[in-house]
Amino acid sequence: MQTIWLSGAEWLAVLRIGLGLWWLESWRHKDRKGWFERGTGIAWAADVAGKHRWGVVRTGFRRVVEPRPKLIAYVVVYAELALGLGLVTGFLTPIALIAGLFLNLLYLVLMIHDWAEQGQNAMMALISLVALFAMAWQTWSLDAAFGLFL
Repeated sequence: MQTIWLSGAEWLAVLRIGLGLWWLESWRHKDRKGWFERGTGIAWAADVAGKHRWGVVRTGFRRVVEPRPKLIAYVVVYAELALGLGLVTGFLTPIALIAGLFLNLLYLVLMIHDWAEQGQNAMMALISLVALFAMAWQTWSLDAAFGLFL
């Protein structure tokens, strides 16, 4: 493989780190007080799910999220932080990539009517797949330093 400036493995590390920074930005701009104390994030998602054209989304939300809104708020917010930190540092990278892919697909399905969200989540999912299958933790990562997943 020929590349400009960096090696192919280094460009994949750049892609992985960029995805991690994207997750960290998602975490940074969240109104955590609103999510945790007032339930704003889950209330917004409940409104979206309640109007969803797919019954499985409405039913799934009612069964999984509505009975435990505070717990799910913490899971979502801190999952985004953990994904960002894991991908930027390259620690437990394959696990972070699979978890991020899953979260992006959940977001994509929930917000199927929102074109902007679809684009963001589709691109983040694609980057996760490329980074996973190209093993983007081989360079500039704690995983490589500790000899994990090689």
